[in-house]
Amino acid sequence: MTMVRSKLISIGGLVAGTAGLLLLSACGSENAPVAQNTSASPSSSVPDTSAAPSATSSAPAPQPVQPPAQASKNDGLCKAGDVKLSIKDSDAAAGTVYRKLVITNASGHPCTIQGFPGVSYVTGADGHQVGEAAFRDGAKGGPVQLGNGESAIADVGFVNVRNYDEAVCKPTETRGLRVYLPQETASNFVPVQGLGCAGKIPGNQLTVKTVHKG
Repeated sequence: MTMVRSKLISIGGLVAGTAGLLLLSACGSENAPVAQNTSASPSSSVPDTSAAPSATSSAPAPQPVQPPAQASKNDGLCKAGDVKLSIKDSDAAAGTVYRKLVITNASGHPCTIQGFPGVSYVTGADGHQVGEAAFRDGAKGGPVQLGNGESAIADVGFVNVRNYDEAVCKPTETRGLRVYLPQETASNFVPVQGLGCAGKIPGNQLTVKTVHKG
């Protein structure tokens, strides 16, 4: 009897142990994490670069910046600071006195002058202009080469403005002439007293001809 009881206890323990193992296995399977598929598809792991070319291959090569052209510092033309101006009497015609505007090169180097000087009456301490500037009379002449000390001449006509109606002319005493050499933006002043029209007259109070060699 004792031997039979021992075998039964052994069998019962084996069965209980087996049942416990089965129960633990079942519980473990419920809590075990589910494996995720982490392998990416071939299309997602390698970027497709065939659709568009790279920025570096499509952008044009940068071009070198060209420096701006340098203007010539000395174009050979006579400048305002190169010359001395004076007025010399010439002759007279009906209602007009002609005088010579003498342009002398005092620069110490040769220069060239061509065309019509700009001439106008000025007055007052501020040197404001009186009436219209000189009308260009005749054709433009050729270039005049002036060595140092040489002169060119432009003939200027001074109309007797007293021949105009005073109410229209508005006669005004002038201090001199403002003169712009051809193709020059700076001016020279020639002191010479005169009388100009501050009003708008039906004519030209001043005329000027192209420069020529003196």
